Order: sequence, then C-alpha cells, then structure tokens
Amino acid sequence: MTFVVTESCIKCKYTDCVEVCPVDCFHEGPNFLVIDPEECIDCTLCEPECPVEAIYSEDELPDGQEKFLELNAELSREWPVLAEQKDAPADAADWDKVQEKLQYLER
Repeated sequence: MTFVVTESCIKCKYTDCVEVCPVDCFHEGPNFLVIDPEECIDCTLCEPECPVEAIYSEDELPDGQEKFLELNAELSREWPVLAEQKDAPADAADWDKVQEKLQYLER
C-alpha cells in the first residue's frame, strides 16, 4: 500500500510532510508534490503533517481523487526527489481552501 498526494496540494505545496519521511519518497514539481509508490513504506508519518489534508492512504482516497494514485506514480518517475522541507509558495494560503484545482497542475 502507498500514500497519495491529492488535489488539495496543487498550488499550496507545503512540505511539512517531506521533513518526516524516512525514505525520501516525495518528488517535487512546479506547484505540486507526489509520492513515489515504489518508495513509500506506508509509515503513515506524512499524512498528519499535511496542513491542507492532501495526503491519503490509497485505500482511503476521497471520491473523485482516485486519478491521483496514477498521477503520483507517473509524475514521481519524472520529477526530482525532495528530501528537505522548503518554504511554501508566497500565495499558498490563498489556495489551500480552493477546490477543483487539477486544471492548475503544472507538469
């Protein structure tokens, strides 16, 4: 089983989750983070750290977020590993309550 970063992360990209990951399974894109399902050890440490509740177990994905399981796998092969916490984008707080953000995902 793996954990999955979902739509809530788009344009927020808080990295609190990255700091606690023991296996460096997070990958960073321009405005989104993903989890590499091949690296994730299902430790559950990242899920409670996300301030926008964007991380879920693959077995508990909310309705409408299932596509993010495949998206995390795909983009983790393309994007570089992020192993240390970084500052969130300056406008992250403006985006953390916005829904239906898939259209803003930058690859």
